[in-house]
Amino acid sequence: MPKLRGEAFWRETLRGAHYVVAPMVDQSELAWRLLSRRHGAQLCYTPMLHAQVFLRDANYRRENLYGEACPEDRPLIVQFCANDPEVFVQAALLAQDYCDAIDLNLGCPQMIAKRGHYGAFLQEEWDLLQRMIFLANEKLSVPITCKIRVFPDIDKTVKYAQMLEKAGCQLLTVHGRTKEQKGPLAGVASWEHIQAVRKAVSIPVFANGNIQCLRDVEECIRKTGVHGVMSAEGNLHNPALFEGRNPLVWEMAEEYLEIVQKHPCPLSYVRAHLFKLWHHTLQVYQQLREELAKVKTLEGIVDVNRELKLRCQEEMANQKEGEKPKEGLPFFHWICQPYIRPGPKERCKENGDSGTEKGVRGKRALEDEEDGNSELLSKNKQKKKLRNPNKSFDPSLKPKYAKCDQCGNPKGNKCVFNMCRGCCKKRAFKETADCPGHGLLFKTKYEKSLLWQSNQRVTQSPEVTRRGDGAVGE
Repeated sequence: MPKLRGEAFWRETLRGAHYVVAPMVDQSELAWRLLSRRHGAQLCYTPMLHAQVFLRDANYRRENLYGEACPEDRPLIVQFCANDPEVFVQAALLAQDYCDAIDLNLGCPQMIAKRGHYGAFLQEEWDLLQRMIFLANEKLSVPITCKIRVFPDIDKTVKYAQMLEKAGCQLLTVHGRTKEQKGPLAGVASWEHIQAVRKAVSIPVFANGNIQCLRDVEECIRKTGVHGVMSAEGNLHNPALFEGRNPLVWEMAEEYLEIVQKHPCPLSYVRAHLFKLWHHTLQVYQQLREELAKVKTLEGIVDVNRELKLRCQEEMANQKEGEKPKEGLPFFHWICQPYIRPGPKERCKENGDSGTEKGVRGKRALEDEEDGNSELLSKNKQKKKLRNPNKSFDPSLKPKYAKCDQCGNPKGNKCVFNMCRGCCKKRAFKETADCPGHGLLFKTKYEKSLLWQSNQRVTQSPEVTRRGDGAVGE
């Protein structure tokens, strides 16, 4: 059966999905996807997977996709980050039987994407993107989709989208922010860019950005004409967003923890979800925030969640008639609700800064830091500085790593093959060679094995002779 394309793919394979849960690193795992689907989500993405790692590491494939089969987790789109057409396609071929489409991440704006040369940092390399999408569209049995960020210029964004469609992209998700708009500098996503793309292409378009409640979803569809709307932050703070409900936080937390019991995931994922769900409450009960950060078991997390629930129920029981939510919240802190990310000035005030340019730089200083001034470092880096006063965060002093000849990851400085350890291990094993730089001694061990076998034969021969002589004597 030929694979469906464009509108037919969205309508039949994706069942005309309007409500979409975004791909979120370490946050859109199976348990969270199942919770979201129970409460209105019609389509989910996996967390972003690294194509190179997915291709070479069987454990990575098993942990992120090949685990327990779950029929209710469909339709599902698997997202990869990649910068090499062959690697991307080979990884996608290993994943295509477990999903309904493969998505190429062209939207990640984080520093890790800049260092790895993927995500939004490929948006100027149109020739490369054309090759990647064309090859994937040709080789895969499922459609290829893309998630992008916009350029400041609407016309360039439109041409970008049209190029991706022409290359073979069958569905486009447009995040209405540029790659520079992130963290406290995120600002408001531009629905004008999304609307322009929707009008310029014939494939289905999903919108991403400014989605905090169901009313935002409906308004976005009305203003932009998109086929569906994707939510990330809004979904994390309220999994029932697509139902148009604002449930009690502990209802969602308890339901999620029950699903985790059936579909386990790393404890760090669970803790991160509860920090999002209980965000406003943890501002009130700081001690429990510390306990949640330190707990080492799932049972411990359940206990903290139970204590938070009891505290909130006690507060509800003592609530005075007509009392209103504090801190300017639309609902009381124990109700699932949006978290409005503070801008630079608000964040400076939270951190006790005056709001000067120096203060504005505080959170994001590490990306462009030139002199390693501790006043401009994040809290995490300042703690490291206290432990090691001689530590420098000046990027100009950081060693520049050469790339592996095979995969592009940092190579070992003393590797005889000029490769990273993973690639070196494969080659050394194949060629029965040594690489002292990586501590791989296949040749040495093989020679020792041959020597040991030779010594065994030598020591056994006299014994056989003596046994023969004794038999004759008798």
